[in-house]
Amino acid sequence: MKALVITDHGFGNLEVQDKQEPTPGKGQVKIEVKYAGICGSDIHTYEGHYKVGVPVTLGHEFSGEVVEVGEGVTEFKLGDRVTSETTFYICGECEYCQSEDYNLCNHRKGLGNQQDGGFTNYLIARKESVHHLPENVDYQSAAMTEPLACTHHAVAKTDIHEGDLVVVIGPGPIGLLTAQVAKSRGAKVIITGLTNDKVRLDKAKELGIDYTVNTQEEDLKELVNSLTDGYGADVVFECSGAVPAAKQGLDLLRKKGQYCQVGLFAQPEIQFDLEKIIQKEIRVVGSRSQKPADWEPSLALMNEGLVNAKALVTHEFDITQWDEAYQAIKSGEAIKVLLTPVK
Repeated sequence: MKALVITDHGFGNLEVQDKQEPTPGKGQVKIEVKYAGICGSDIHTYEGHYKVGVPVTLGHEFSGEVVEVGEGVTEFKLGDRVTSETTFYICGECEYCQSEDYNLCNHRKGLGNQQDGGFTNYLIARKESVHHLPENVDYQSAAMTEPLACTHHAVAKTDIHEGDLVVVIGPGPIGLLTAQVAKSRGAKVIITGLTNDKVRLDKAKELGIDYTVNTQEEDLKELVNSLTDGYGADVVFECSGAVPAAKQGLDLLRKKGQYCQVGLFAQPEIQFDLEKIIQKEIRVVGSRSQKPADWEPSLALMNEGLVNAKALVTHEFDITQWDEAYQAIKSGEAIKVLLTPVK
């Protein structure tokens, strides 16, 4: 079978290779991949900014069909439509594993990072990570369950009440999903971007997000104040990983507001306005990846039509067309790109 493999660290080093079809072991499920999404971390890996266990087949956002099960697997049968969490291995012993916060286990190994992922024909997942697809969730939408679970994880870390004003900074796939999840909790949502985010801001309007703001043309703080009698936003989700956005987010919040950092910064150490956090008694929380508790609610949001993940898919390529997919993403032309296997 053909697989898109990162062979070494540094820029590039991504190639299509012939690999042997895998066989499931005890407690494992073999999945035939239908679609696999390109994540921002895949781009960072390709550009040499993010290290994975090389060589490895990339791709941790995927959907597919069960084609074989290993010994002891009774929960899944051939033909089942599924997706899978990225967790492939955990220590099972640390405090985080005991509470199923697998995203925080120091020994965790993930699909598409340390274990072969979805940019290929077949992959192996552990049965505990696999989820059946609900009736109304097609394969394209299902390939976006992982990023949706990440946004569900972030929103679950905050308290959102009916009618709260939520600001989502950054209209990429994660921002657009975060905005939809926040709306499903009854919030009024503003999503912000820049002039070159026009395609994404237009998509936000199409998805029914309450307010879309190009911060290079409109006064965001003025809008927030007009909607809150001058108090400020209840919750801010920073999804862009841009330093100016983080500073802006703290400024937009009301006293006792909540700030959630979702986007990753290019440099880990940034200037942060602790004075605002103190004086306004802002609650700040970070959100890393997702955990098992985020998956079934995410599938339910798509099944019930509260989140439209498929609408974010703008491009599809097969795994041999990585260069075209990469260009579509880097140019800002694409919102979400899905890859398909080749025989």
